[in-house]
Amino acid sequence: MGLMSKEHVAKKKFGQNFLKDRSVLYKIVEAMPKSDVIIAEIGPGLGDLTKFLVDVKSVVAFEVDTDLCQYLNREFKKEIKTSRLTLKCGDVLDAWQSELLDEPYVLVANLPYYIATNIILKALADPNCGYILVMIQREVAEKFSATPGDKNFGALSVITQTVGEASIVVHVPPEAFDPAPKVDSAVLLIEKRRSRDDEEFELMLRAAFTQPRKTLSKNLSSRYEKEQVRTALEQLGLVPTIRPHQVATTDYHLLFKILEKNI
Repeated sequence: MGLMSKEHVAKKKFGQNFLKDRSVLYKIVEAMPKSDVIIAEIGPGLGDLTKFLVDVKSVVAFEVDTDLCQYLNREFKKEIKTSRLTLKCGDVLDAWQSELLDEPYVLVANLPYYIATNIILKALADPNCGYILVMIQREVAEKFSATPGDKNFGALSVITQTVGEASIVVHVPPEAFDPAPKVDSAVLLIEKRRSRDDEEFELMLRAAFTQPRKTLSKNLSSRYEKEQVRTALEQLGLVPTIRPHQVATTDYHLLFKILEKNI
């Protein structure tokens, strides 16, 4: 393919949108935790964010696009030589077992929209990942960071609140990218206190939010006995007509304990 220039054409199949707004790059770097742990970057693209990251910490970058890998190998020759940057070419999901890296790390990335949710959920379950700082579709960022009562509050919000704290660092308009995506983006920060590891609890959550507009009681009845659900809600002082998005994370955990105890 010859030498790749900055005019590299984004590939649809990899969901590539290159961030060109430097002020957003600065905000991402500013929001990073002040610690010495290594950074894992997924989808470095043309290395715009990578340039900032290698200035402050050691980086392990995962790039699926082989053309971009060649470009990054040339562009970051010096940093690769001094081990400031380790470039891994291939699909990050193939490399990711229960841990992505075998040491504590911070995940910093401009994630392709089509794998963003999957990547964040994997990072939330990874005991070596302490912080997640990612650029994703605004709508998805709002689902992860929503609080009870918000219309976006759902299973992703409960899982996130169970393991840590989420906040939106900055909203990013389409024109900050090349090519411009059709949707708004946001930088999401999740500070983890622990890792997600309760599959049974998440199965209950999935049932609870199956149909967000229906009552929680109706949704949970697809998994538990109706009477059991009614008693559990009563025990917690939750009205029978309550909707899934109106229930606090702590109450979901209490509900789970009550319902599972009776199985």
